[in-house]
Amino acid sequence: MTSIPANSIEIVLNGQPRQVPAGLTVASLLDHLGIPRDRVAVELALEIVGRARWEQTPVNGGAQVEVVHFVGGG
Repeated sequence: MTSIPANSIEIVLNGQPRQVPAGLTVASLLDHLGIPRDRVAVELALEIVGRARWEQTPVNGGAQVEVVHFVGGG
């Protein structure tokens, strides 16, 4: 049995269960994951979260989060 730190929560990130610290916002989740904010879109609970709301939008236990990276090219 795997022990889970008391200050962490489980979310589903891009279809995979993942333990992250409790109390994160969308912005701090991206920072925690080391994902640059400039070329991604974030979906939380099947809704796109506007970049202007990332700092205020909490990521709660059980959250379904999709992070989509934009790729340039032509």
